[in-house]
Amino acid sequence: MSTTARDRAARNAPRLPWSLVVPVKVLARAKTRMSAAAGPHREALALAVAADTVAAALRCDRVRDVIVVTDDPLPAAELAALGARVVPDVPDAGLNPALVHGADRGRELAPDAGVGALSADLPALRPDELARVLDAAAAAPEAFVPDAAGVGTTLYTARPGVPFAPAFGGGSRAAHRARGAVEIVLPGTDSVRRDVDTPDDLRAALALGTGPRTAEIAALLPSVA
Repeated sequence: MSTTARDRAARNAPRLPWSLVVPVKVLARAKTRMSAAAGPHREALALAVAADTVAAALRCDRVRDVIVVTDDPLPAAELAALGARVVPDVPDAGLNPALVHGADRGRELAPDAGVGALSADLPALRPDELARVLDAAAAAPEAFVPDAAGVGTTLYTARPGVPFAPAFGGGSRAAHRARGAVEIVLPGTDSVRRDVDTPDDLRAALALGTGPRTAEIAALLPSVA
């Protein structure tokens, strides 16, 4: 489906509400590729990035619930205070089972909503750009947004009644395409694709304009600022 046709289908589709699942690592294991650049601020940076991501998702008027899956009590408390629903990683079997667990909770809360898995690494996320992507996703049984590098995935979605089968991990863009999910790349939605794993990623996110918590920590990192 062309971008124009997908935009037209999204405009004609009902405005589907969404429950988004955000996986948050235990901070001691998060942002390891930022260790040299972030030094003693690495865990604070990981929490700031997740907080800015969740806060932006909660401000999106298409989003009914944000469900955070984490076993770390610090982000659990801080993200719950923002308005997220927090559940522990009961499967404890890796990323995709954790996402399915969170999506099951989302479908319990809102059976009529679509469910999506959103990266916790999107500190420049714009609520209006997320809304455009979710409207486009509503036109397909399953859809996904590739990351800025064109290798991974920042958002995977499934409509109500459609099995939720995320394929995150190495090369997830190709994995989601192989499963038949519709790829969504809309102009003007860079913030939904700009995940942060490395110092260069963080610089690119800062150029887009991150949330306040990420900007505050980034200002403490000489090699990034």
